[in-house]
Amino acid sequence: MTATSGLQLARGSRAWRETIEVLSSMRFAIALLTLICIASVVGTVVQQHQPPVNYVNQFGPFWAELFGRLGLYAVYSAWWFLLILAFLVVSTSLCIVRNAPKIAHELRAYKEHVREQALQAFHHKARGVVAQPREAVFEQITALLQRNGWKARAQVRHDGPAVRGIMVAAKKGAANKLGYLAAHSAIVLVCIGGLLDGDLMVRAQMWFSGKTPYAGAGLIGDVPAQHWLSTHTPAFRGNLMVPEGSRSGVVLLNQPDGVLLQPLPFDVELKRFIVEYYDTGMPKLFASEVVVHDRSTGQTREARIEVNKPLYHAGMAIYQSSFDDGGSRLRLTAHPMHMSGPRFEITGTVGSSTEVRTPDGQTLTLEFTGLRVINVENLGAAATGATDVRKVDLVTSVQQHLGSGAPGRDKGLRNVGPSVTYKLRDASGQAREFHNYMLPVELDGRRVFLAGVRDSPADPFRYLRIPADEAGSLDGWMRLRDALHDPVMRERAVQRYVRVAVDPARPDLAEQLRVSARRSLDLFAGIEPVRPGQAPVGGLQAISDFMEAHVPEAERARTSEVLIRILNGVIFELLQESRAQAGLPALPQNDATRAFMTQAVLSLSDEAYYPAPLLLELKDFEQVQASVFQVARAPGKYLVYLGCLLLIVGVFAMLYVRERRLWIWLEDAPGLPGQTRVTLALSSTRHTLDTDREFDHLQLAVLQGTAPKAR
Repeated sequence: MTATSGLQLARGSRAWRETIEVLSSMRFAIALLTLICIASVVGTVVQQHQPPVNYVNQFGPFWAELFGRLGLYAVYSAWWFLLILAFLVVSTSLCIVRNAPKIAHELRAYKEHVREQALQAFHHKARGVVAQPREAVFEQITALLQRNGWKARAQVRHDGPAVRGIMVAAKKGAANKLGYLAAHSAIVLVCIGGLLDGDLMVRAQMWFSGKTPYAGAGLIGDVPAQHWLSTHTPAFRGNLMVPEGSRSGVVLLNQPDGVLLQPLPFDVELKRFIVEYYDTGMPKLFASEVVVHDRSTGQTREARIEVNKPLYHAGMAIYQSSFDDGGSRLRLTAHPMHMSGPRFEITGTVGSSTEVRTPDGQTLTLEFTGLRVINVENLGAAATGATDVRKVDLVTSVQQHLGSGAPGRDKGLRNVGPSVTYKLRDASGQAREFHNYMLPVELDGRRVFLAGVRDSPADPFRYLRIPADEAGSLDGWMRLRDALHDPVMRERAVQRYVRVAVDPARPDLAEQLRVSARRSLDLFAGIEPVRPGQAPVGGLQAISDFMEAHVPEAERARTSEVLIRILNGVIFELLQESRAQAGLPALPQNDATRAFMTQAVLSLSDEAYYPAPLLLELKDFEQVQASVFQVARAPGKYLVYLGCLLLIVGVFAMLYVRERRLWIWLEDAPGLPGQTRVTLALSSTRHTLDTDREFDHLQLAVLQGTAPKAR
């Protein structure tokens, strides 16, 4: 910034003049730039325009609300940030207005009125005598300055009627002064362009036209008029989501407390959305084949929009932003958990919700939130980062699953098939998010179905591993789970186990084994409490608590081994009984059956901690993709482009162009007729080695009375 030593106000009160002085001062402008830098750092560290629940999870309720009131979640559109930009525009503009006349005067002035005695006060000065008349020396100096690019003006000074001498004033590098004006003008243009391309115009409609954000749901046509902006909004930037086979012409502008609707003068129809993936599962191409329907002319225009290849129409830019689900149709099977009950089918579309009733009579709201057809996951044990679009490393997530299990040993990337995401919301409004894969995934050498759950979007998914049966489905485990919660089936499994395990020659052991098998199975199923009066726990945790409560510590190791062997045997017979009831043949006792039983016992144990009464299995789907466009009308970008150009020119001029002024005083040498005494001085805005060399060159050329070639 240049100092405020330019034009001074001659009118107005003293307070007004001091206010203008402060606004146009360099200190005030630097303070504003510092505040803008700090705000930009905050806007970079704190993610902008995220859902409110994300900030509550990150900062806590108190700080999340405080930061929201300060506008830290939308820094660049906050009123105080816009106010800082406005003050910076005013400050810089005042600086230009006050100093432009002074700079313009200095550009025209040669300062030939400098007294010859003042030349001795300069840092670069020299004096000598040239053995030539004054007129000849003047002509040589004029030619020298012209060849070296100096602009000069001469003043002949008289002492009465006689000529006392000639003062030659020259200047070079005047573009340095223009650099200051260009740099200051660039700041003004960039700030004005930023204000125009921000949401200042949107806020102006909210302030002066009574427009308010819409926080509800439903059809766009049912939104009241106070939430719609004008079609002629000068500047805006928002999202437009168009499903395949449909068209839309309304842009949604996200606000902290809802959305504003911006109608477009045209509709965008999505004919086909194209997405291609790398082997890692990351998308490598987003492309949309669209048809633009202009409402004013009725004409249509076909185009292809890709990332970094926008479509320009009616003064607006349409960018390919991302993709989403456009309302895929889903068919799921609901399996009751923690209790016996019939399975039932559920159909819905992504983005919709429906009510479901659990076997115990509870009513839940089911929200279909997402469908992913391709899930390329890193199943290697050494994986440390995410490989799919959702940034979810399956191994890291599975290690936090509800059941136990060693890390996977299989390394590599593979497509594990489709997955569905949904939420179950209870009557109080609390919801959990679930993420279930459609096909079994091979982990630790076993094929398992993964049922993920998390309490909030900030948490990672925890996965329940459910083993796939010989047909690759959930039916085998579900039949076993239903049988575990059926008292008749449990009793039949105990009787089968006793008949198989007891030697016919020792019938006295049958009753004792029957009691142990029944108790272990009831404890595992969560029917019998560990201690009287306590709530049943269920799973392997109940067996462990029973050991600690009823078995001496010295005998726990041997007793637990026996009890676990009995439990595994009874559950195996329970599985065989469930298959017999379903009309299926018994499973052979081989490695595949043992692997299934091992994971089945772990899954049944973890089922007690599954936080939902229903598990939804994706059975079929019909995918409908949608393309998300970003539509922007940004008239201020041209001002920003011009400002950037001026900033480059201004910075270059200020850093690499040196303003120099040269004075040469020619007078007759005292006592030496026909000779001329020459005094020269040079001033520069910056003292550099180039300045020293340039002055030495001029001094040599002038005092030797020669005119060398131009440098």
